[in-house]
Amino acid sequence: MTIGDLIRLLSDGEFHSGEQLGERLGVSRAAVWKQLRKLESLGIPMEAVKGQGYRLAEPMELLDGAAIVAGLSREVRQHVNRLFVEETLPSSNSFLRERFEQGAGHGEVCLVEQQSAGKGRRGRTWVTPWGRTLMFSMGWRVESGVAALEGLSLAVGVVLSQVLERHGVRPRLKWPNDVLMETEEGQLGKLAGILVELSGDATGPCELVVGMGINVDLPHTFREGIEQPVAAVRDQAPGLSRNQLAVELLDGLMPLLADFEHRGFAAWQEAWNARHAFEGREVEVIRGTRRESAVAEGVDEAGNLWVRREGKRERLAGGEISVRGR
Repeated sequence: MTIGDLIRLLSDGEFHSGEQLGERLGVSRAAVWKQLRKLESLGIPMEAVKGQGYRLAEPMELLDGAAIVAGLSREVRQHVNRLFVEETLPSSNSFLRERFEQGAGHGEVCLVEQQSAGKGRRGRTWVTPWGRTLMFSMGWRVESGVAALEGLSLAVGVVLSQVLERHGVRPRLKWPNDVLMETEEGQLGKLAGILVELSGDATGPCELVVGMGINVDLPHTFREGIEQPVAAVRDQAPGLSRNQLAVELLDGLMPLLADFEHRGFAAWQEAWNARHAFEGREVEVIRGTRRESAVAEGVDEAGNLWVRREGKRERLAGGEISVRGR
């Protein structure tokens, strides 16, 4: 019995006794009780009524690998060699890096309900509530080397934005790999993060893992524990299904991975700049412990951000530089 098995039974809106749940799942009532306590510890709200049993306080949509594959266009299905759906992993990016070490990984996709050791940029932890986000990674082999992938994380942000815009969401892009959205308080909150990891030859074959974490439906209790403003897709698109979002993203992202080393970021530059969260605004450029004020301009055809500081223009590449709006 897994957490997902229990959630599937409890999310039909009906009450189930511990005895009924045990019979359906083939385990003891004590085992059911242990898993029910685990649901509570994961922040999944439950209702318990004496004499009737248990049910989820609100429905949850679990990731459905078969439905996602069935929803993909024929072209994209040819790019996807394998799709994994996992309940819990330390990191979906690490999962695919291990697949590459085993000789697989290319054209593979891994979706996960919750990451226990997810990584953001610069090694930061990416914390997620169970079943409330869309966390996934894609693996791809590239022949032309690392230089051919300049600006890829920015292009991924454009595809995510285009998908969300079809559903009435108004995302903004923060260089180099965050997607923001306006919160009810009028601030820009983090909606999604993108993590691109590369290994291999600088000028020849290399292995690429693109990871993405998107806040879909964040409970207020969870938001209160986060130090920075955050946003979720359902703040502006309350009816959007996680599985449908996964289908539409893979339909846009797999062709991007297949073509990017030939087309480059120049094909996406204008679309990124049109969604730039901070163009013309004062930003803080952070390099390690150094912080400097500058005015942000646009990104160039290689995905570098140009800023103006003390009357001079300066080009920022990725790496250890971070830009924060003021």
